[in-house]
Amino acid sequence: MQTLMTNLGLVESPRWHQDRLWFADWIAGEIIAIDAAGEHEVQIRHRSLPLCFDFLPDGTPLVVSGPENALLRAAPDGSLTQYADLSAFSTFGGGNDIVIDGRGNAYVNNPNYDVMAGEPVGATAPGFVSLVTPDGVARVVADDLSFPNGMAVTADNSTLIVAESHRNRLAAFDIAADGSLSRRRVWADLGTGAPDGICLDDENAVWYADVPNKRCVRVREGGEVADTVEIDRGAFACMLGGGDGKTLFIVAAQWAGMSSMAGDVPWNGQVLSTRAQVGRSTPKRG
Repeated sequence: MQTLMTNLGLVESPRWHQDRLWFADWIAGEIIAIDAAGEHEVQIRHRSLPLCFDFLPDGTPLVVSGPENALLRAAPDGSLTQYADLSAFSTFGGGNDIVIDGRGNAYVNNPNYDVMAGEPVGATAPGFVSLVTPDGVARVVADDLSFPNGMAVTADNSTLIVAESHRNRLAAFDIAADGSLSRRRVWADLGTGAPDGICLDDENAVWYADVPNKRCVRVREGGEVADTVEIDRGAFACMLGGGDGKTLFIVAAQWAGMSSMAGDVPWNGQVLSTRAQVGRSTPKRG
């Protein structure tokens, strides 16, 4: 295990882009890019909890903004403009995580409740996934998700996988040509696993980060565990990248519970890396 960067806050949303790892420090309100030599620089500054992002097929970053309840487009100089208004869907911010498929469809999920007030009670969960198509039009395409977290799209753009942290499972949906979702199913029951950020590899296995269990786990469809990487703090998200796609990057921090999001705590955030046996999967464009 290699430590690439330390002294960070709550780190999330790692993305491999243009031969660098991009990630968000939620506490600093920064999106940072780091290369293989450890050289890093801030690309975007935006105060938002959460602060998640992904890239359109042309390389343009889209950022989910809680304060603006919107999806924002980042210019090369880091300035932000509105890409889509998400305020019609929830009063609890723009969303928690985002993934963009090869057609340029952006999927944004939202737990859709006041996380500081405690988890809502009921058989039906309030979380949902909204779709923003390349023309900027947004609509809800899936609901009844229990704290939706990391998401990934298969390389053929046919399947969306969503981590349901509070149901300890990965859910999957078929993606239609217009971006809509159907045929919801349990992709993997994770037992005591609490999936946060996820990524797919070239064998369509999922790596999921697990905060309370301090690990990243590689799991196949159906739930078979293929590999586990243990660390000394909460694993918030993971991403495959590097020159051959076989470097597993992990963003990790000390987790003191949901109430710590509102206070000054020693997160001790880190960016870590280790080797994986199977390379990354990338949604095909078009």
